[in-house]
Amino acid sequence: MLSVIREAAEKVGGVPALARQLGVSRQAIYQWTEIPLERTADVERITGIPRSRLRPDLFARDASGDPPRLYEHDYYAWLTRQAGLLAGRRFAELDLENLIEEIETLGRSEKHDIENRLGVLLMHLIKWSYQPERRSGSWTSTLIEQRARLARRLQESPSLRAYPADVLGHEYALARRRAAAETGLPVEAFPEKCPYSVDQVLDPDFLPDPP
Repeated sequence: MLSVIREAAEKVGGVPALARQLGVSRQAIYQWTEIPLERTADVERITGIPRSRLRPDLFARDASGDPPRLYEHDYYAWLTRQAGLLAGRRFAELDLENLIEEIETLGRSEKHDIENRLGVLLMHLIKWSYQPERRSGSWTSTLIEQRARLARRLQESPSLRAYPADVLGHEYALARRRAAAETGLPVEAFPEKCPYSVDQVLDPDFLPDPP
C-alpha cells in the first residue's frame, strides 16, 4: 500500500473507516496502486491531504508554480476530472478554455458524421442508377444502414435537420467523382447537379431508376 494511502486511512481511523466514507470496499483500497482520479477530491475533503500529495503526477506544480497540463498529458483523466467538477458544481475549477474547445469539436463532429453518411448514400444511389446490372444486397444494406443512422442523428439533434440540404451540393460533387472512380465511367456520365432531392436521398423507400 502506498504511504499516502496509508496516511489517508490513518487520518480517519483506518482502512475500514476510509472505505465507509468513500463508499468503496476495503479490498478496493488495498488494491489501489494510486488513488483513482475520481476519488481524489473526496479523499482530500475527508482527510485534508492536498491533492498535490495524493496524486502528484496530476496535481503537483512544476518549477514555474503552474499545475501540469492534464489535458495535454492524460486526456481521459482530464475528461474524468471535468465531469467530476461539473457534478460537484465546482465551476471555478473547470478548465474552461479546453472544455469550450471540446464542446465545439463535438458539434463539428456531429456535422462531419452527417456529411460522411450523406456522401456514402449519394455515391450508392448514383451507382444504383448507373450500374443496375451490378446491384447487390450489399448496396441495399448500405443504403438502409446509412439512412437509418442519419435519421437517428437528425432525431437526436433536431437543430441539424436542415444541414443535409445545406451540404447536398458539395457532398454530391464529391460522390460524383468517387462514383466515377468506382464504376470506371467518366465523371461526365453523371449529372453535374444532384438529380435527387434531399427528401429522396433520406427516404428509406426511394431507389432511383436508370437514366
